[in-house]
Amino acid sequence: MNDTFLAVINPAAGGGKRRAQVANLLEQLRAGGLKVEAAETRAAGDATRIAREGYARGIRKFIGVGGDGTSYEIVNGLFPLTSAETPSLAFLPVGTGNSFLRDFSDRGVEFAMEALLARRSTACDVLRLKHRSGVLHYINLLSIGFSADVASLRARRFSGWGEAGYQLSIFICLARFRRRSFPVRVDDEGKFDKRPCLFLTFSNSKFTGGTMMIAPKAEINDGLIEFVRWGPIGRMGLVRNLPTLYDGTHIGHPLAERRSAKRIDFELDGPVDVMVDGEVMSLNCERLEVLPSALQVVV
Repeated sequence: MNDTFLAVINPAAGGGKRRAQVANLLEQLRAGGLKVEAAETRAAGDATRIAREGYARGIRKFIGVGGDGTSYEIVNGLFPLTSAETPSLAFLPVGTGNSFLRDFSDRGVEFAMEALLARRSTACDVLRLKHRSGVLHYINLLSIGFSADVASLRARRFSGWGEAGYQLSIFICLARFRRRSFPVRVDDEGKFDKRPCLFLTFSNSKFTGGTMMIAPKAEINDGLIEFVRWGPIGRMGLVRNLPTLYDGTHIGHPLAERRSAKRIDFELDGPVDVMVDGEVMSLNCERLEVLPSALQVVV
């Protein structure tokens, strides 16, 4: 197996202010004995193309240099795979959203560098979503409902506003406050659950949005989807309970539910806004499944 790491760099990560830091970090890795190639993205989708082309020429080790969105694109360049060799993904979290690594440490770049230089890795499941237009893969979280509405609004109207844009998006979504039905069926249960809800999340790891612990029971290599549902809580009830989304205690709310599943089927009327590993899109979801231990992550 080729032991070279391909670092896929998003130069716009962290507001584009991290170029000098990234160059220094890559030199530290080389000085530590790692073989590292580097390639920069120039547009959305480039990380997927770069990862796919690297895989085709024999590279199996990748470093996502950016945020969760960069890693998401790399994963979608690697799957579906035609080789029996399990790929490896490391992280240099210099973006604005770096949720996945928080399952292991809150020390960000420092922790990521230690893991790379120690050649430390563990198995990670990959979640595969079949939707009306194709298929996608992710390692963190897919969300529908209020949380996806906030992410979509921020991306489409307040992407350059930083934390202020995120808070404003929450405020606007609270003012609109929609509770809807997203019919889903868990594993082989007979009926679709059509009850109205605030949001549904389908997680592989615990955190989203940097510090929100949406799925506190999630494990990245248990072969299961962590499904969290929050029912039709009222506007003021949500405001009072927002802090619980950051420590994971929201799953103890009377209107909250969590389950572990191997498969989720959807029966949606049409496309809905979804947030997948920090990326927002409109999809008509059909089926969600797990690819157990399909990836090695350097953590």
